[in-house]
Amino acid sequence: MDPITVLISEMPAQVSAGMTVFQLRDDRRPEADIVVYNGAAITEDRPLRDGDTVVFIRRGDVPGPHEFQAFMAARHTPGVQEILRRATVGIAGLGGLGSAVAVALARLGVGTMVLADFDVVEPTNLNRQQYFADQLGLLKTEALLDTLTRINPYGCYETHAVKLTPENIPVLFKTCDVIVEAFDLEEEKAMLVETVLNCFPGVPMVAASGMAGFGSANTIRSTKIGNRLYVCGDSVSASEPGHGLMAPRVGVTAHHQANLVLRLLLGETEA
Repeated sequence: MDPITVLISEMPAQVSAGMTVFQLRDDRRPEADIVVYNGAAITEDRPLRDGDTVVFIRRGDVPGPHEFQAFMAARHTPGVQEILRRATVGIAGLGGLGSAVAVALARLGVGTMVLADFDVVEPTNLNRQQYFADQLGLLKTEALLDTLTRINPYGCYETHAVKLTPENIPVLFKTCDVIVEAFDLEEEKAMLVETVLNCFPGVPMVAASGMAGFGSANTIRSTKIGNRLYVCGDSVSASEPGHGLMAPRVGVTAHHQANLVLRLLLGETEA
């Protein structure tokens, strides 16, 4: 029988027809104790088919750049990782929404992120934002860069510690495939959305509105408005005295945004 071609850690390899996944592991990396087959970890052997993707992982090993990308790809649908690796995503505002979106995209393996925020980390941020007590006083761009690099040291993170304006937005985000709005103030949200939609005719934008309080997370949803604008949240729960912003609902909204970014990068245009 003719050999078949499989991907081992994203590299093509010819193997004997009729070979199983565990036989391949025993042949190529017998010390591996985690086997990922076509995006899912398996504990029972499977027959190999032409085009299958397998990754063999030994717990505790620190991977190099290529293996790191392969490990990221291992838990995703085959073919997804290369699209994400080539993508550039802009995030305007690095608070409760933006910092959580950035962390999610780093874990996805998005190749380049353009991160913009002029503020510093302060104590009230710690109830919902992806920062730590030992980062208090640091610029958010500096603190988040450190965190993202610890998660995915092979991503490209372009940081801008500036206040965004209609003048600098077209310059800072000109290379982005998708742009995320993650501001607090309504007037700043409106300014960013208007500027992006006017300056980048082919670029989709993922915004957010309504996530305060401790109401049901089931009311948070993703909605498409027009051709290129998407809004995540419940659209009504504004932050006000007695109705503050807290980690759970802010996090749910941020991950709606991150999931929409993922879908848009993969060519899915519906919310």
